Amino acid sequence: MVEERKIDVQFHAAGQCLKVDHGYALFSAISGILPFFHHTDDVLVSPVRGRYIGNGLLNIAPSSRLVLRMPVGRVVEYINLAGKILDIDGHVIRIGVPNSYALIPSTTLYAHLVTTRNGQDQQRFEQEITRQFEMLGCSGRISVGKRRTFRVHGRQVVGYSMLVSELSSEDSITIQESGLGGRSKMGCGFFVPWRGK
Repeated sequence: MVEERKIDVQFHAAGQCLKVDHGYALFSAISGILPFFHHTDDVLVSPVRGRYIGNGLLNIAPSSRLVLRMPVGRVVEYINLAGKILDIDGHVIRIGVPNSYALIPSTTLYAHLVTTRNGQDQQRFEQEITRQFEMLGCSGRISVGKRRTFRVHGRQVVGYSMLVSELSSEDSITIQESGLGGRSKMGCGFFVPWRGK
């Protein structure tokens, strides 16, 4: 059976602000509304984007979105998020009506945060990412960027930003659909076309 393609489902996000480090809290909030989300393994979540305003907070902008990347056939399961209120670590976000978008191939992809088990050791991190990349049958150039940390269950976890370049169109879509590393429902390993600085 041919595996179902994934698309991005973008929900408008309205609110005042959100912690920069909100991946785990967002995962928990979505799971509270859609309990099956806690156990699913084929949906990726992007961090909500906003403008940094200091003190570890993002300002929620009119362009801010909650983005879930999922198989086309699962979209109907997530429509119920529309109109809901998410309490994300004490910050309230109202979720609007979604729009769906096809993934766009790009020779270069970027992820703000990628993590693996034992990610605090960069050499082991790079070895694991290379292994996953090769398991997907992809070829290209992996560049590990800035070291970052985030909290999961009150525990500090280490990750890195990442650029993957020299990709074919097919490999670009594969990386976007599969992600790299772990914790993909907490905003990690979510790759988008790189637009440069």
